[in-house]
Amino acid sequence: MAGHSKFKNIQFRKGAQDKKRSKLFSKLAREITAAAKMGLPDPAMNARLRGAIQAARAQNMPKDNIERAIKKSEEAGGANYEAVRYEGFGAGGVGVIVEALTDNRNRTASEVRSIFTKFGGNLGETGAVSFNFDKLGSIEFDASKATTDQMLEAAIEAGADDVESDQDGHYVYCHPDQLHQVVKALEAKFGEPRATQILWRPKSGVPVDEETGQRLLRMIEALEDSDDVQNVYANFEIAVEVLERLSA
Repeated sequence: MAGHSKFKNIQFRKGAQDKKRSKLFSKLAREITAAAKMGLPDPAMNARLRGAIQAARAQNMPKDNIERAIKKSEEAGGANYEAVRYEGFGAGGVGVIVEALTDNRNRTASEVRSIFTKFGGNLGETGAVSFNFDKLGSIEFDASKATTDQMLEAAIEAGADDVESDQDGHYVYCHPDQLHQVVKALEAKFGEPRATQILWRPKSGVPVDEETGQRLLRMIEALEDSDDVQNVYANFEIAVEVLERLSA
């Protein structure tokens, strides 16, 4: 267990570089529709859908948009989105995982490959990168919900594996199969989390300089700008002050 770490320096959440709100809402709606179609349209019975709705709320997506996205999953003849994962290497040999929801695998693969190539990277085979990451369930709470010690103690009791806390919030990690159980226990103590999801966390970070970091950030932004791409994860580490400067 850990109360704090530098993980946030190398984790890129959906929409972090995307300043086009309409595009972000489109991605969130696609995830809601896909989650509802893959399981039940009831968030109480569908952990993925529940996480997708929480992510949408965190971005202030209107309630009508959320309900419309759920209803779309029940429409006959609607698009069937397939979850696809791509793995590759960016500048400096940094590992990159791209998660997409697509109705055309060939189109998405071609676009993702083109972006990797443009920024000096290359796509690899499935498994080429993911062994350097842990697939985890993630639960996020606002910092005001609890102290670091309170969240750590509650997370341990709930069966979580790790906790990171800083001024921005608390990040609880667990085995994906335990996500629903851990969320339910923590929700009873601290209320609804601001986000829940399954993500890829790097086991360690590859240090990069400012020039390489800039190229990687541009590649990640280009990937996130793709309509089909939902999440991008990269295992590089860069000084906080440099990251802030590059992200400005």
